[in-house]
Amino acid sequence: MRTTDFSQAPSIGQANAMFVGATNFTGPRAMIRLYTLWRPLVRRLKRTPGYRGHRVWYRFPYTLGTMAFFADRPAMLRFARSPEHATIMRWVMESGNAHGGFIRLHDAQPSGYASGAWRAEEQVMRSIEEFTPLPGEASGPAIPARRRGRALRKARAERDRLDAAAGGARGERLTSP
Repeated sequence: MRTTDFSQAPSIGQANAMFVGATNFTGPRAMIRLYTLWRPLVRRLKRTPGYRGHRVWYRFPYTLGTMAFFADRPAMLRFARSPEHATIMRWVMESGNAHGGFIRLHDAQPSGYASGAWRAEEQVMRSIEEFTPLPGEASGPAIPARRRGRALRKARAERDRLDAAAGGARGERLTSP
């Protein structure tokens, strides 16, 4: 359900700023050296005011990436100024350590979606009825009902039960699926 209050979401869901980056390292030796620089960086990251969480991703053969989540952009930029971050970035830029890398900084939109226990308003599990409008649309199209698997079998059984109760003695379909 649409909301602007993410106070009950996990810490990553409360983040308003996100860092996404990756480095394509030159080989195993560079990745082993990275580990010795990475540990102090993560300690600092976790102690940074406004830190909300991070995830590491890997792409074969020598690419490591990070997604880090912060309460806001100033918290993210304060971390970027830390000595540990400066050390690792200088090392990455030295010849022989990496083939390339990228960094992207993202800001969260004020509204989004939350359901159930992670919803600050009434704690219900319910989907939205319409997709979010695209630019130029007054409203988004309706979201089709989920009709597959267990839900479809349950709907068919209920339909057959109602058909039988309505006079379909041999179980003929009186309604369409």
